[in-house]
Formats: sequence, structure tokens, C-alpha cells
Amino acid sequence: MAYAAGLGDLRDCYLDTRRPEGIIAHPLFPVCLEWPTALMLRAKHRGKMSAAEAARGVHATHHTIIHRALRPPEGLTTRAVIAGIEMRKPGAFEVTRFETVDDKGAPVCTTYTGNIYRQVEIAGDAQPAAMPDVPAPLTAPARPRAESRVPVSAAAAHVYTECARIWNPIHTDAKVAAAAGLPAIMLHGTATLALAVSRIIAVEAGGDPVRVAEIYARFGAMVFMPSELDVRIISRERIGGRDAIFFETLSSEGGRAVRDGVVILRG
Repeated sequence: MAYAAGLGDLRDCYLDTRRPEGIIAHPLFPVCLEWPTALMLRAKHRGKMSAAEAARGVHATHHTIIHRALRPPEGLTTRAVIAGIEMRKPGAFEVTRFETVDDKGAPVCTTYTGNIYRQVEIAGDAQPAAMPDVPAPLTAPARPRAESRVPVSAAAAHVYTECARIWNPIHTDAKVAAAAGLPAIMLHGTATLALAVSRIIAVEAGGDPVRVAEIYARFGAMVFMPSELDVRIISRERIGGRDAIFFETLSSEGGRAVRDGVVILRG
């Protein structure tokens, strides 16, 4: 409930515990389960990386496969492994795979995150990761299918930090952000993506988040606060028997904060 409220997404399905069928989690909520696991993985495997090198890490790609909606109360276990690492032009590209299962071991969601460590070299052999294919649009419309303006308040990063329990001081502490070479604190990439997904659910999924089967995005331009996002739904296409919603999200400065985005719907 806190995660959805932190996004300003107040649908009954996220908040109204009086519903006979109960509440469900927002489709981006798995990031809350994955964050502490990611921190443990980093602490275990990155001892040889200097603090300066670690600070150059940027969340570059995000791909979540939702096997079924999360319906509390239930016990879940999330496991993370480094699925691959390879050199790319900006630096070392690392892929982490998260698997979340229920108390019977049945899959709930699987996420692949890609992180770029700018100007960091790989010691040893590269191990390219096998990642799921992402559909590409078959057409290139001249104009977006739909467009929505989403306000981002001055407190958005602080609220998201507490509601998601994802604490990274570059998003909330101006001194830390400046030390990392940033002009100001910025909104989390997953928050920017979640805001876009909420709009896509409203516009393209009839307000039903259960229909969301996959979410993919590449992160680009930073989102500062206060500002406004421009969520552009580029097209909707039938691919592999499911509807694929292709989108991008622009920052107030016009940069593509989310690019190559796609939400795949069931039904």
C-alpha cells in the first residue's frame, strides 16, 4: 500500500483492504523485494571494487517478468545471482537476475537488471549474460498513440525512498549527490518507470494491473525535482499473442528518462 501511495497511484486494488478479493501489489513493487537482496549481493562480491568505482554504477536496464500478481499476505523469498558481466563502450556492464518465489517454491516474478559501471574495467574473462528477448515495435508511428503529463513533486524522491524502502543517498542527500558529480538529487529510475507504468495501466489496460505480464525499459536522462514527466505511448501492437505497449518517458528538459520501454499485457 505504501509503495502505491508513494507513487500517488490510489487505485482501490492497491489500497482498499475491504475488497473481498483483497489487495494486490503494484507491478513495480518487486523492486522492494529485490533491493535488500541486491545490497547483500554487492557486499559479498564487490570487495575488490573501490568506493570510487562503485559510485560510478548506473542502473541502465530493467526487465521484470510477472508470473502472477502479488497478493498479501503471503511469504516470499527473493534470490539474486550475478548473471553476467561484459565490457561495453561506457564501462563494465553487469547483469543481476532476481528470482522471487512463494512459500511453495512457485515463481512469482523474475527480474533482470543491468548496471553500467562507467570507466571501470573488468578483471578476468567476461561472462555475457543470457537475457530474455524484448519485442521491438513493428511500426514507427509519426505521432504518439497517447501522451500524459505526470507531475513530480519536490519531495518525490524522499517519499519514494521511504515508501519503497530503497535508500540510496544520491536521491535524497544533496551533499552526496554533489560528491558523485550530480547537479542535484534525482528521482530513482524505478520510480520514474513505475509512474509511467501506472499511466499505461490507466490508459491501455482498463485500470487492471493484473494484466501486466512484463515490463522492460532502458534508463537515460536524469529526472530532477520538482518537474514534470511526459509519458508517451508510442504504439500498441499484437506480438506473440499478447498486446505490447511501446512507450518512452521524457524529462522536463526533454531528455529520454525512459527509452525503448515496453509493457506486455495478458488477455
